[in-house]
Amino acid sequence: MPPEFRFEDAPPYGKVEQLSPLVRRVVANNPSKFTYHGSGTFIIGPSGNSDQVAIIDAGPADEDHVAAVLRAVDGQQVTHLLVTHTHPDHSPATAAIQATTGAPSFGFGPHPPEAIRAHDERVRKAIEAGEEPESEDGEGAGDRDFVPDVVTGDGDIIAGQGFTFEALHTPGHISNHLCFALREEDTLFTGDHVMGWSTTVVPAPDGDLNDYLANLRRLLDRPETTYRPTHGPAITDPVGYVSSLIEHREHRERQIVDALVDGPRDIESIVADLYADVDEKLHKAAAAVVYAHLLALSRAGRATTDDAADDPIWKADWRLI
Repeated sequence: MPPEFRFEDAPPYGKVEQLSPLVRRVVANNPSKFTYHGSGTFIIGPSGNSDQVAIIDAGPADEDHVAAVLRAVDGQQVTHLLVTHTHPDHSPATAAIQATTGAPSFGFGPHPPEAIRAHDERVRKAIEAGEEPESEDGEGAGDRDFVPDVVTGDGDIIAGQGFTFEALHTPGHISNHLCFALREEDTLFTGDHVMGWSTTVVPAPDGDLNDYLANLRRLLDRPETTYRPTHGPAITDPVGYVSSLIEHREHRERQIVDALVDGPRDIESIVADLYADVDEKLHKAAAAVVYAHLLALSRAGRATTDDAADDPIWKADWRLI
């Protein structure tokens, strides 16, 4: 069974929401299957005109959203621009906000080369097949222009006037993903690592399910009592919720292993069995999930394929080791 998801009404786009004494949010008008109602840009720090603030995930390259964020911090000094990762709904607006505020950007690094290669290969194959390439707003496209001013790694401390963050490197969804723990409010800004409205996409090969699960388990021992994902509502029972995410992924892994017990299978046939009650329009997305699990099993030395070179997502036969 999937986790018990958390939902919220559509936010007031372009308006500032006061979520806690130190946290405000402005949501971009970019709803989609990846972003729920849209990307939330968080402003952290006191709301007085003379105060300094940090911004987490400036959001998509959308002029209206950038203008709304700048209005929200008018009269304040933006001292830090924190970026959870380089998907196009999270980081592109950093450049425009930096141009106005002069604040340095903090992130793990630029968009991963393996993610770029995988995206470009999917586009090439789609064009050769006469299909429409994936939207540049999708998870795979990436913000190829972002390079952090301050390279930020696991355990780094970022401090400002009235706020202190600990950076957590949480690869899985993408290899350059960071979460940011706000010590003053026991709050973890989780980007796309943990979301309340949906499970997280793990787009292989840069996305790594083994890393994803390891970094979910890591959160179970953390002190934060509230999670604020970039998309959707806050999660106020994080340990129980993260435990349910782990259980869901482990259950799916057991199903895939069971599907391979009687001999090699390709991904299409596994999807047909495991997702028989799911609309066939969603089977391509399901295939990506199964591929992520098979690749994780392969990296753990538990499964392999001998003929993945032509089209690993659809045609390769996988077997247990």
